[in-house]
Amino acid sequence: MRLVIDTDTASDDAVALLLALRTPGVTVEAVTTVAGNVPLPQATRNALVTIEFAGADVPVHPGRAAPLLRPLRTAQDVHGQDGMGGARLPEPTRSPRPEHAVDTLIRLARAHPGELTLVTLGPLSNVAAALLIEPRLLRRYRRVYCMAGAPDAQGNVTAVAEYNMWADPEAAAIVLAAAGDITLIGWNVSREHAVITPADQERLRALNSPRADFVLEINTAVEAYCREVTGLDGFDLPDPIAMAVALSPGLVRRAERVHAAVAVGDEARGLLMIDRRRTAPPPNVTVVWEVDSAGFKAAIERMCAP
Repeated sequence: MRLVIDTDTASDDAVALLLALRTPGVTVEAVTTVAGNVPLPQATRNALVTIEFAGADVPVHPGRAAPLLRPLRTAQDVHGQDGMGGARLPEPTRSPRPEHAVDTLIRLARAHPGELTLVTLGPLSNVAAALLIEPRLLRRYRRVYCMAGAPDAQGNVTAVAEYNMWADPEAAAIVLAAAGDITLIGWNVSREHAVITPADQERLRALNSPRADFVLEINTAVEAYCREVTGLDGFDLPDPIAMAVALSPGLVRRAERVHAAVAVGDEARGLLMIDRRRTAPPPNVTVVWEVDSAGFKAAIERMCAP
Protein backbone atom coordinates (compact mmCIF):
# COMPACT_ATOMS: atom_id res chain seq x y z
CA MET A 1 0.00 0.00 0.00
CA ARG A 2 1.22 3.47 -0.94
CA LEU A 3 -0.19 6.37 1.07
CA VAL A 4 -0.44 10.13 0.88
CA ILE A 5 -1.40 11.57 4.28
CA ASP A 6 -2.93 15.02 4.81
CA THR A 7 -2.72 16.08 8.45
CA ASP A 8 -3.11 18.97 10.90
CA THR A 9 -0.59 17.18 13.06
CA ALA A 10 -1.41 17.09 16.74
CA SER A 11 -1.22 14.22 19.19
CA ASP A 12 -3.65 11.75 17.61
CA ASP A 13 -2.41 12.58 14.10
CA ALA A 14 1.12 11.78 15.30
CA VAL A 15 -0.01 8.35 16.49
CA ALA A 16 -1.70 7.78 13.12
CA LEU A 17 1.49 8.76 11.28
CA LEU A 18 3.49 6.42 13.46
CA LEU A 19 1.03 3.60 12.77
CA ALA A 20 1.39 4.06 9.01
CA LEU A 21 5.17 4.38 9.14
CA ARG A 22 5.53 1.28 11.33
CA THR A 23 3.22 -1.01 9.30
CA PRO A 24 5.10 -3.53 7.12
CA GLY A 25 4.36 -3.25 3.42
CA VAL A 26 3.19 0.36 3.65
CA THR A 27 5.04 3.22 1.95
CA VAL A 28 4.17 6.81 2.81
CA GLU A 29 4.89 8.75 -0.36
CA ALA A 30 4.28 12.20 1.13
CA VAL A 31 2.78 14.01 4.08
CA THR A 32 0.89 17.24 3.44
CA THR A 33 0.06 19.54 6.32
CA VAL A 34 -2.87 21.86 6.91
CA ALA A 35 -3.92 24.29 9.63
CA GLY A 36 -6.43 22.85 12.05
CA ASN A 37 -5.64 21.43 15.45
CA VAL A 38 -2.73 23.86 15.53
CA PRO A 39 -1.50 26.61 13.19
CA LEU A 40 0.24 25.42 10.04
CA PRO A 41 3.88 25.94 11.15
CA GLN A 42 3.24 23.89 14.30
CA ALA A 43 1.42 21.15 12.37
CA THR A 44 4.37 20.95 9.98
CA ARG A 45 6.89 20.82 12.82
CA ASN A 46 4.93 18.08 14.57
CA ALA A 47 4.82 16.02 11.38
CA LEU A 48 8.58 16.36 10.90
CA VAL A 49 9.25 15.43 14.54
CA THR A 50 7.02 12.35 14.33
CA ILE A 51 8.52 11.12 11.07
CA GLU A 52 12.04 11.44 12.49
CA PHE A 53 10.96 9.70 15.69
CA ALA A 54 9.74 6.82 13.52
CA GLY A 55 13.14 6.63 11.83
CA ALA A 56 11.62 7.43 8.44
CA ASP A 57 12.43 9.90 5.68
CA VAL A 58 9.21 11.18 4.11
CA PRO A 59 8.79 14.55 2.36
CA VAL A 60 6.54 17.00 4.22
CA HIS A 61 4.72 19.67 2.22
CA PRO A 62 2.98 22.56 4.05
CA GLY A 63 -0.38 23.64 2.66
CA ARG A 64 -3.19 25.98 3.59
CA ALA A 65 -2.78 28.11 6.69
CA ALA A 66 -6.52 28.74 7.04
CA PRO A 67 -9.89 27.35 5.97
CA LEU A 68 -11.23 28.30 2.55
CA LEU A 69 -13.59 31.06 3.72
CA ARG A 70 -13.36 31.27 7.51
CA PRO A 71 -10.78 32.32 10.08
CA LEU A 72 -8.78 29.51 11.65
CA ARG A 73 -10.15 28.14 14.92
CA THR A 74 -7.64 25.67 16.33
CA ALA A 75 -8.15 22.81 18.79
CA GLN A 76 -5.28 23.81 21.06
CA ASP A 77 -7.68 23.63 24.00
CA VAL A 78 -7.79 19.88 23.29
CA HIS A 79 -4.20 19.04 22.33
CA GLY A 80 -2.21 21.75 24.11
CA GLN A 81 -0.59 24.84 22.62
CA ASP A 82 2.00 22.76 20.78
CA GLY A 83 -0.55 20.11 19.78
CA MET A 84 1.54 17.44 21.51
CA GLY A 85 0.43 17.83 25.11
CA GLY A 86 3.52 19.82 26.03
CA ALA A 87 5.76 16.77 25.62
CA ARG A 88 9.48 17.53 25.51
CA LEU A 89 10.35 16.65 21.92
CA PRO A 90 13.52 17.46 19.98
CA GLU A 91 13.53 19.99 17.18
CA PRO A 92 13.38 18.34 13.75
CA THR A 93 16.61 18.14 11.81
CA ARG A 94 14.91 18.09 8.41
CA SER A 95 12.99 20.89 6.73
CA PRO A 96 9.69 20.85 4.86
CA ARG A 97 9.72 20.76 1.07
CA PRO A 98 8.98 23.96 -0.87
CA GLU A 99 6.20 22.50 -3.05
CA HIS A 100 2.77 23.52 -1.72
CA ALA A 101 0.63 20.69 -0.37
CA VAL A 102 -2.15 21.38 -2.89
CA ASP A 103 0.31 21.01 -5.77
CA THR A 104 1.69 17.83 -4.18
CA LEU A 105 -1.76 16.24 -3.91
CA ILE A 106 -2.42 16.97 -7.57
CA ARG A 107 1.02 15.99 -8.84
CA LEU A 108 1.08 12.61 -7.12
CA ALA A 109 -2.48 11.77 -8.19
CA ARG A 110 -1.69 12.58 -11.82
CA ALA A 111 1.64 10.73 -11.77
CA HIS A 112 0.24 7.55 -10.18
CA PRO A 113 -3.44 7.24 -11.12
CA GLY A 114 -5.19 4.43 -9.27
CA GLU A 115 -2.09 3.53 -7.25
CA LEU A 116 -2.17 5.76 -4.16
CA THR A 117 -4.50 5.85 -1.17
CA LEU A 118 -5.23 9.26 0.33
CA VAL A 119 -5.81 9.46 4.08
CA THR A 120 -6.98 12.78 5.53
CA LEU A 121 -6.67 13.47 9.24
CA GLY A 122 -7.54 17.16 9.49
CA PRO A 123 -9.81 19.81 7.98
CA LEU A 124 -10.27 19.21 4.26
CA SER A 125 -8.95 22.61 3.17
CA ASN A 126 -6.00 21.28 1.13
CA VAL A 127 -8.06 18.60 -0.60
CA ALA A 128 -10.87 21.00 -1.47
CA ALA A 129 -8.43 23.55 -2.85
CA ALA A 130 -6.86 20.81 -4.98
CA LEU A 131 -10.32 19.76 -6.24
CA LEU A 132 -11.01 23.31 -7.40
CA ILE A 133 -7.94 22.99 -9.65
CA GLU A 134 -8.32 19.30 -10.56
CA PRO A 135 -11.98 18.19 -10.29
CA ARG A 136 -11.01 14.57 -11.06
CA LEU A 137 -8.55 14.48 -8.17
CA LEU A 138 -10.26 11.92 -5.94
CA ARG A 139 -10.96 9.59 -8.87
CA ARG A 140 -7.21 9.48 -9.48
CA TYR A 141 -6.61 8.11 -5.97
CA ARG A 142 -7.30 4.43 -5.43
CA ARG A 143 -9.30 5.15 -2.30
CA VAL A 144 -9.85 8.10 0.01
CA TYR A 145 -10.27 7.71 3.78
CA CYS A 146 -11.27 10.76 5.81
CA MET A 147 -11.37 11.15 9.58
CA ALA A 148 -14.33 13.50 9.41
CA GLY A 149 -17.84 13.96 10.68
CA ALA A 150 -20.19 12.79 13.39
CA PRO A 151 -22.89 10.89 11.49
CA ASP A 152 -24.83 10.22 14.70
CA ALA A 153 -24.94 14.01 15.33
CA GLN A 154 -23.05 13.71 18.61
CA GLY A 155 -20.20 16.16 18.30
CA ASN A 156 -16.94 16.92 20.05
CA VAL A 157 -16.55 20.62 19.17
CA THR A 158 -20.25 21.51 19.23
CA ALA A 159 -23.30 19.51 20.24
CA VAL A 160 -23.63 18.06 16.73
CA ALA A 161 -20.32 18.52 14.88
CA GLU A 162 -16.93 16.85 14.73
CA TYR A 163 -13.97 19.25 14.62
CA ASN A 164 -12.53 18.52 11.15
CA MET A 165 -15.86 19.16 9.39
CA TRP A 166 -16.69 22.09 11.65
CA ALA A 167 -13.31 23.78 11.11
CA ASP A 168 -13.84 24.07 7.34
CA PRO A 169 -17.37 23.02 6.39
CA GLU A 170 -17.14 24.62 2.94
CA ALA A 171 -14.11 22.43 2.17
CA ALA A 172 -15.96 19.37 3.43
CA ALA A 173 -18.90 20.23 1.17
CA ILE A 174 -16.59 20.38 -1.86
CA VAL A 175 -15.07 17.01 -1.01
CA LEU A 176 -18.45 15.33 -0.43
CA ALA A 177 -19.65 16.64 -3.80
CA ALA A 178 -16.62 15.21 -5.64
CA ALA A 179 -16.54 11.87 -7.42
CA GLY A 180 -14.33 9.26 -5.80
CA ASP A 181 -14.21 6.25 -3.49
CA ILE A 182 -14.62 8.11 -0.19
CA THR A 183 -14.92 6.49 3.23
CA LEU A 184 -15.71 8.56 6.31
CA ILE A 185 -14.53 7.39 9.72
CA GLY A 186 -16.17 9.81 12.11
CA TRP A 187 -15.91 10.69 15.76
CA ASN A 188 -18.66 8.17 16.52
CA VAL A 189 -16.18 5.38 15.70
CA SER A 190 -13.47 6.89 17.87
CA ARG A 191 -15.80 7.51 20.80
CA GLU A 192 -17.12 3.96 20.72
CA HIS A 193 -14.18 1.86 19.54
CA ALA A 194 -10.89 3.75 20.02
CA VAL A 195 -10.80 4.90 23.65
CA ILE A 196 -7.50 4.08 25.32
CA THR A 197 -8.71 3.38 28.85
CA PRO A 198 -6.54 3.48 31.98
CA ALA A 199 -6.18 -0.31 31.71
CA ASP A 200 -5.05 0.02 28.08
CA GLN A 201 -2.56 2.67 29.15
CA GLU A 202 -1.09 0.37 31.76
CA ARG A 203 -0.56 -2.31 29.12
CA LEU A 204 1.24 0.23 26.95
CA ARG A 205 3.45 1.34 29.85
CA ALA A 206 4.31 -2.28 30.55
CA LEU A 207 5.82 -2.54 27.07
CA ASN A 208 8.61 -0.25 28.32
CA SER A 209 9.25 1.11 24.84
CA PRO A 210 9.98 4.63 23.55
CA ARG A 211 7.01 4.46 21.17
CA ALA A 212 4.58 3.56 23.95
CA ASP A 213 5.95 6.41 26.07
CA PHE A 214 5.58 8.76 23.09
CA VAL A 215 1.93 7.80 22.56
CA LEU A 216 1.05 8.28 26.22
CA GLU A 217 3.00 11.50 26.78
CA ILE A 218 1.68 13.43 23.78
CA ASN A 219 -1.92 12.58 24.68
CA THR A 220 -1.94 13.88 28.26
CA ALA A 221 -3.82 17.07 27.30
CA VAL A 222 -6.35 15.07 25.29
CA GLU A 223 -7.02 12.82 28.28
CA ALA A 224 -7.77 15.87 30.41
CA TYR A 225 -10.12 17.21 27.73
CA CYS A 226 -11.90 13.86 27.50
CA ARG A 227 -12.35 13.76 31.26
CA GLU A 228 -13.67 17.32 31.47
CA VAL A 229 -15.63 17.74 28.21
CA THR A 230 -16.48 14.55 26.30
CA GLY A 231 -16.76 12.29 29.34
CA LEU A 232 -14.63 9.44 28.03
CA ASP A 233 -12.72 7.11 30.34
CA GLY A 234 -9.19 7.69 29.03
CA PHE A 235 -8.37 9.32 25.70
CA ASP A 236 -9.71 8.49 22.27
CA LEU A 237 -7.72 8.24 19.05
CA PRO A 238 -9.85 9.39 16.10
CA ASP A 239 -7.04 9.75 13.56
CA PRO A 240 -5.34 6.44 14.40
CA ILE A 241 -8.55 4.45 14.05
CA ALA A 242 -9.17 6.12 10.69
CA MET A 243 -5.63 5.17 9.67
CA ALA A 244 -6.15 1.62 10.95
CA VAL A 245 -9.25 1.27 8.76
CA ALA A 246 -7.31 2.52 5.74
CA LEU A 247 -4.48 0.05 6.42
CA SER A 248 -6.76 -2.88 7.33
CA PRO A 249 -10.30 -2.47 5.94
CA GLY A 250 -11.17 -5.83 7.47
CA LEU A 251 -11.36 -4.07 10.84
CA VAL A 252 -14.68 -2.56 9.76
CA ARG A 253 -17.64 -4.42 11.26
CA ARG A 254 -20.44 -2.26 9.89
CA ALA A 255 -20.53 0.40 7.21
CA GLU A 256 -23.19 1.99 5.04
CA ARG A 257 -23.31 3.53 1.57
CA VAL A 258 -25.32 6.73 1.88
CA HIS A 259 -25.72 10.21 0.56
CA ALA A 260 -24.15 12.68 2.96
CA ALA A 261 -23.87 16.45 3.02
CA VAL A 262 -22.46 18.93 5.51
CA ALA A 263 -24.18 21.93 7.08
CA VAL A 264 -22.43 25.26 6.53
CA GLY A 265 -24.92 27.49 8.38
CA ASP A 266 -23.81 28.80 11.74
CA GLU A 267 -26.37 27.04 13.94
CA ALA A 268 -25.52 23.52 12.76
CA ARG A 269 -22.09 24.26 11.26
CA GLY A 270 -20.19 21.07 10.44
CA LEU A 271 -23.12 18.71 11.00
CA LEU A 272 -22.81 15.62 8.78
CA MET A 273 -26.29 15.05 7.36
CA ILE A 274 -27.17 11.49 6.31
CA ASP A 275 -30.06 11.19 3.84
CA ARG A 276 -31.86 7.83 3.88
CA ARG A 277 -35.05 8.95 2.14
CA ARG A 278 -36.13 6.97 -0.90
CA THR A 279 -35.85 10.22 -2.81
CA ALA A 280 -32.31 10.92 -1.60
CA PRO A 281 -29.59 11.62 -4.16
CA PRO A 282 -27.34 8.65 -5.03
CA PRO A 283 -24.85 7.55 -2.34
CA ASN A 284 -21.63 9.54 -2.39
CA VAL A 285 -19.73 8.12 0.60
CA THR A 286 -19.26 5.06 2.76
CA VAL A 287 -19.86 5.85 6.42
CA VAL A 288 -18.21 3.54 8.95
CA TRP A 289 -20.30 2.74 12.03
CA GLU A 290 -18.49 -0.07 13.83
CA VAL A 291 -14.84 -1.16 13.97
CA ASP A 292 -13.14 -4.08 15.72
CA SER A 293 -11.94 -2.29 18.85
CA ALA A 294 -9.78 -5.19 20.05
CA GLY A 295 -8.13 -5.43 16.64
CA PHE A 296 -7.42 -1.72 16.64
CA LYS A 297 -5.88 -1.76 20.10
CA ALA A 298 -3.79 -4.80 19.15
CA ALA A 299 -2.42 -2.81 16.19
CA ILE A 300 -1.48 0.05 18.52
CA GLU A 301 0.30 -2.36 20.86
CA ARG A 302 2.19 -3.98 17.94
CA MET A 303 3.26 -0.53 16.80
CA CYS A 304 4.52 0.30 20.30
CA ALA A 305 6.26 -3.01 20.94
CA PRO A 306 10.05 -2.80 21.46
